[in-house]
Amino acid sequence: MAYWITHPAELEQRYQQHPDRIGLDTEFIRERTFWPQLALVQMAIGEEILLIDPLIPGMAEALKPWLTDTSITKVMHSASEDLVAFKHTCGVLPRPLFDTQIGAALAGIGSGMGYQKLVAAITGVTLPKGETRSDWMRRPLSPTQLEYAADDVVHLFALHDEIRSQLEQKGRTAWLQEDSERLLASVDDDEDRWPHVSMRAAQFLDAQSQRRLLRLLRWRDLQARQSDRPRSWILDNELATTLARNPPADTDALLRLMDRFPKAPRRLAQPLFQALTTPLEDEAQAPLASQPTDASKNTIKRLQDAVAARAAELGLPDGVLASRRHLETWLESGQWPALLGQWRRAELEQRLAPLLAEPAAAG
Repeated sequence: MAYWITHPAELEQRYQQHPDRIGLDTEFIRERTFWPQLALVQMAIGEEILLIDPLIPGMAEALKPWLTDTSITKVMHSASEDLVAFKHTCGVLPRPLFDTQIGAALAGIGSGMGYQKLVAAITGVTLPKGETRSDWMRRPLSPTQLEYAADDVVHLFALHDEIRSQLEQKGRTAWLQEDSERLLASVDDDEDRWPHVSMRAAQFLDAQSQRRLLRLLRWRDLQARQSDRPRSWILDNELATTLARNPPADTDALLRLMDRFPKAPRRLAQPLFQALTTPLEDEAQAPLASQPTDASKNTIKRLQDAVAARAAELGLPDGVLASRRHLETWLESGQWPALLGQWRRAELEQRLAPLLAEPAAAG
């Protein structure tokens, strides 16, 4: 049964039940903001479904004990953006986390499976998708919206039971704990120190241009956070790359260049020019994006083949062990990528390290 919760006291009273697990999901809006605007929290407790209105004053505080109580497992599906919403609204993250999407991948059920698909695979239930683009900030929410929202948590315990059982049988419970904690840590520390490296256009810029691009991207991120606007509303990638490659001589030249870009932030021309022309204290340490050579492409291909072979031995879906980008990072830096964590290192490093060294030995 679903209950619409509009008073913090109702949530505080139910906390006294102290269940050992809850199912969690959220609905939020993010089209026009940097931070997700939390619009609804769905919580499964035993047979009850609580539909919690976070727009009510005091509700975020009432949610905190639920999120921070480490004796209560939080079962969620594909939780990354929900975690950001909780962190921004409540100031805390739900721990410990059991993400059923991650768990399904590690159990060998499937990689990146959506909630509806995973529910169908495990329970045989087909869920509707009718309210995925609904306006969750409006009040009152319609009966259809509330029904859809409740469906998003009603099957989480069934998923949890099955996935946990499979992980235990395969000795992979620790894998999920590590991946879940790394996901939580990435939300806690969400600032990318070197954002230029992940932009494909950076590969075609010389070193000084890449440093200018880094300055612009860090400035954009700060502006987006402070103004709560999407990054692309502050400065889109095309203009950032153009400015980094061919920096204007002064603010007037920058304004003339902006005339060619309809969405250019003309009102921010002065601080933008200052960011472009002011070196960062650590930019000399910045890694440089580079175009792959034939030798590196061959090495990556051998690494990918070895990863695929190990994944097949473990019964894991493609992409779960290591992505191409992870392998490229390892090849470029010569250091094990932190994002791959320790259990993957145990499964892969001894197999891949000899392949990684081959180009240098051949040269």
